[in-house]
Amino acid sequence: MKLIIYISVLIFSFAAKAQDSTLKSSVENNNVIVHKDPRLDLLIKKQIEINEVTSRDARRIGKGYRLLVVNTSKRDEAIEAKSKVYTYYPELKSYLIYQSPYFKLKVGNFKDRKEAEDYQNKLKRHFPNGVFIMNDVIELKLDTEKVPHPF
Repeated sequence: MKLIIYISVLIFSFAAKAQDSTLKSSVENNNVIVHKDPRLDLLIKKQIEINEVTSRDARRIGKGYRLLVVNTSKRDEAIEAKSKVYTYYPELKSYLIYQSPYFKLKVGNFKDRKEAEDYQNKLKRHFPNGVFIMNDVIELKLDTEKVPHPF
């Protein structure tokens, strides 16, 4: 019985080695040649430059203010508040943050406290439990004049 198993293992190993060597020789004989237009490299380089400028400017951050609308341990309540903000104030960007065990909904990117106070008064109508102004790191608006147009 052991002899039969030993012989079958030898046969399979020789067959696998033979198949592997034929595979290597067929791969070595097939060469792939790629022809491309040299202008393609120029287009890629230009797109890289545009992406670097726009993404760098789009990710500018700085000190500012956000409004804390909801601070709750109930996820559904926070999501409901976020949809209410989107409904009444679609121009405000919302940030739903989970800091165990609380869900915090912050809205807006205000550079000036006065602008934050204006929205605070507006939001108090929809959120009677209170809306608070928080110092935060905000996303600064991008100057569209500085960004090169891709075309």
